[in-house]
Amino acid sequence: MFHARLRNNLQCFLQSTQAIPTLRSYPSQVRVRNTVFSGTGFHRNGTPVSSVASIILTDTPFVLNNTANKFTVIGCNSLGLLYPQDVNITTGCLSVCNDKRRDVTSGHCSGLGCCQDSIPEGTRTIHVEIIENLLDDSKIKDLYNVSTPHTCGYAFVVEQESYRFEASDLDRCSSSKIESSSLVLDWVIGNETCEAAGTSCKGMNSDCVGFGYGSGSTSRGYRCRCKDGYVGNPYLSSGCPDKDVDGQSHRQGNGTCSNSFGSYSCSFPLPVVLVFGCLLFVILLAPSVYMCTKRRELMNLKQKYFRQNGGFLLIQQIAFHEGSGEPTKIFTTQELAEATDDYAESRVVGRGGSGTVYKGTLCNSRVIAVKKSRMVDRNRINEFINEVVVLTQINHRNVVKLLGCCLETEVPLLVYEYVPNESLHYHIHNPSRRGLIPWEDRLRIATGTASALAYLHSAVVVPIIHRDIKSSNILLEDNYTAKVADFGASRLIPADQSQITTLVKGTLGYLDPEYFQTNRLTEKSDVYSFGVVLAELLTGQLPVSSQRPEAQNNLSSYFIQAMQQGRLVQILEPRLANERNIEQLEAIADLAMRCLRLKGEERPTMKEVVLELAGSRRIYKHPWHQVNREETRFLLDEKRDILRAESSSVVNLYSDISFEQYSINSCGTFSMDLPR
Repeated sequence: MFHARLRNNLQCFLQSTQAIPTLRSYPSQVRVRNTVFSGTGFHRNGTPVSSVASIILTDTPFVLNNTANKFTVIGCNSLGLLYPQDVNITTGCLSVCNDKRRDVTSGHCSGLGCCQDSIPEGTRTIHVEIIENLLDDSKIKDLYNVSTPHTCGYAFVVEQESYRFEASDLDRCSSSKIESSSLVLDWVIGNETCEAAGTSCKGMNSDCVGFGYGSGSTSRGYRCRCKDGYVGNPYLSSGCPDKDVDGQSHRQGNGTCSNSFGSYSCSFPLPVVLVFGCLLFVILLAPSVYMCTKRRELMNLKQKYFRQNGGFLLIQQIAFHEGSGEPTKIFTTQELAEATDDYAESRVVGRGGSGTVYKGTLCNSRVIAVKKSRMVDRNRINEFINEVVVLTQINHRNVVKLLGCCLETEVPLLVYEYVPNESLHYHIHNPSRRGLIPWEDRLRIATGTASALAYLHSAVVVPIIHRDIKSSNILLEDNYTAKVADFGASRLIPADQSQITTLVKGTLGYLDPEYFQTNRLTEKSDVYSFGVVLAELLTGQLPVSSQRPEAQNNLSSYFIQAMQQGRLVQILEPRLANERNIEQLEAIADLAMRCLRLKGEERPTMKEVVLELAGSRRIYKHPWHQVNREETRFLLDEKRDILRAESSSVVNLYSDISFEQYSINSCGTFSMDLPR
């Protein structure tokens, strides 16, 4: 039984689609209770089974509404076909599911568990066919992993607003939910056109509206309606009176309204007009004013931070050093936010006690690392700016390049080149990577790191002490080329001084004990930290570990004691030593011992360290050049004396070590704790 509801809230019950009585009322739509066509879902001799049913409105003044209704199929592996009798069109859709129905989504009829298709305009009679398990025996079933045979398939025409697909509908095997939904029918008169109907629409205030459907000039129908501004029954001669004869029903507040044919007009006193005009202006303008205000506040805040962080001084310094190297780039907050996806968590590549490092990609596809610090010393802004300028002009293959900074945030952001292959600490201490770097690569990493430190100490106009050399601050490229990173604790040393007094900064396990006791920072503090890194490369041990005896928690103490007891082979990382390199390992261990001496004056300089490492690599590569140890030491001492005579640049004594020359125009005296 169909249930019909008119727009004026009258209700009627219609026995079947073939016995709907003619309705002579207006408006022109009815809603009827739905009917459902279901498939059996069983196979006969390997052939899918189909079910056919019909909706017939031939002898009624109704057609199926083609905009409000949709042809809908529910099921897994179910094909629904729609054959409109009035037009020569066949339409339909296929609903499938995967074996576990993972992709079936409630509220969506996109072909997974539920599909929909439009119905042709002006359809009076349709035949519906549903074919179950169409793909069950085909290769497509295995290829697309469609569901196993399913017995709850339905096909029906339904008003979209009255039915919402739920994934659970596939398992109900009951059509009660669908039967409680509705179907929208349009009411039309006959098959005539408005021209043929003549004066069927009564009165001067009514219009005839043609209703076209199907194909051919005879497939027509029409409806009558009252003109705009008139209401009533358009099929009566006086059925469309004026909506408001005296204009009073439209009175609005203090306004005065007058009626006209099919319409009305109202006027308001001037104060009322002004009030409403102002309110409308405020409502329309308020969002724009708010957005402009917030934008201006943000711009003012950026300018404030730019001034506080020394932005204008940086601009002056860039102009002063123009032509002396790659200029310092000043990034905007928008550039870096876009590069890092607004500092998304997935972009984090490192965290430390003083900040976080994000991987970013600039608009020119250059990959960068953005260091977002937690704090900055406002008393040292000028020194910070000077150091940024100096560091951006450093150009050495073993130093991570500082590209520039952003000063529009409360704490300045530093932008570096991105080094992709993790840190040395990761490669020698991560259990999954331990022992995978061979000794020759370890020696090359040590030589590159020493080369960078020697460059910073001796080859720049203003010497730089890194102050935080450790394995986690030595980044590796894909070919294990070392790059010294994180200058957050570095200090610039005036050319006329060999040391400065400063608060102790560094990392436990790498910290120079002499610097810790005296607060006097020299380049030998970096030498001590490098000695700990050498010990890490030799032993694979952590710089601080509670797994060792208490007196040997520090790797430096553990390493020195083992060397003094002649136990080097016992503490070397397994598989590192062999008959060919044991003497070289002993020489590098001896160098590490000298770097770890308590008195800084007894430690070698980084230039001397580079010479010994490079010489050891050369002998290791070309064993036919080997001489006895005494001769080797004599040659190294001779080279060391020559190097001491050089002024302020590192000399390239070996073909496999290269130092890029660096020069800066006159520069002041600076010392600053960079944000990390």
